[in-house]
Amino acid sequence: MRAALLPAIAGSGHWIFDLDGTLTVAVHDFAAIRRELAIPDGSDILEHLTALPRHRSQPLHDRLQEIERQLAALTQAATGARQLLELLRERGVQRGILTRNTRANALHTLELAGLGGFFDPSHVVGRDEARPKPDPDGLHQLARLWETGPETMVMVGDYHYDLLAGRLAGALTVHVDITRSFRWPDLADISVTTLEELIVWIQP
Repeated sequence: MRAALLPAIAGSGHWIFDLDGTLTVAVHDFAAIRRELAIPDGSDILEHLTALPRHRSQPLHDRLQEIERQLAALTQAATGARQLLELLRERGVQRGILTRNTRANALHTLELAGLGGFFDPSHVVGRDEARPKPDPDGLHQLARLWETGPETMVMVGDYHYDLLAGRLAGALTVHVDITRSFRWPDLADISVTTLEELIVWIQP
């Protein structure tokens, strides 16, 4: 943990969150999704589909969206998510989401998890609006929308792709890992087990 960066993170006016496993409890079984879509084990699902001809990829993209929408019904807000978002809203902080899901499914998931009121839909960036993480394209899009630079932003996520996207964009990064494994220390400025723990770190 880079304690010297805590004031910068606490004072940032622009926060971006991953969705599944960060703001919500993780429910995606990616191995099962790969089997359902006949994608080789260990392959990046979105990269694999992008490499296919459109006539083969489109039905798989449609099925993937169906699976993700079904999974949304199983999700719930992560520990501390609502409290953190309330704190950021009270401070006037801009709040966005960068997800490898679709925007429509992300908004649906947020509503079901009781977090929908915290995000302007135009600040929810999915795989149809930006190149998927770890590409930093989505962070740059939000920076332009908010008329700021990525260096003023905080990227919060639970996976390598989230942290790498933040690092590549030049944003500060927060790793949330309920297992306490913290597998990518070089990519995280702060590591916490829950968003509730993060609240403690950033409160005055």
